[in-house]
Amino acid sequence: MKFRATPRLSGKVLVVDMSGPLDLGEGSAGLRAAIHKYIEQGHRYILLNMEQVNHLDSSGIGELVAAYTAVKRAHGELKLVKLSRAVDNALLITRLYTVFDIHSNEATAVASFDATIPA
Repeated sequence: MKFRATPRLSGKVLVVDMSGPLDLGEGSAGLRAAIHKYIEQGHRYILLNMEQVNHLDSSGIGELVAAYTAVKRAHGELKLVKLSRAVDNALLITRLYTVFDIHSNEATAVASFDATIPA
């Protein structure tokens, strides 16, 4: 299975449904390219749906952190929703739960952006 990032809008939040492995090579490069494209298109509030990410290695973790940093630099916010078991375990082991705003439900995650999105 190849890595895929499929964007859709939920109000002013860009929800990105991700699937496949987020690992060295295509997965990491795919996430990097997608995030930079979304920022260039003017999206500043991005929610990554990780439910279908079946593998995450150190390269993928590095790209998640780089994506978070790139969105912050663009004066936006990046959050995660519906972590797969692989992603959940990796973030737990690396203690990145303290870095990312993580939600289990998409509606709650989208609503959590309301306080930061200008009217």
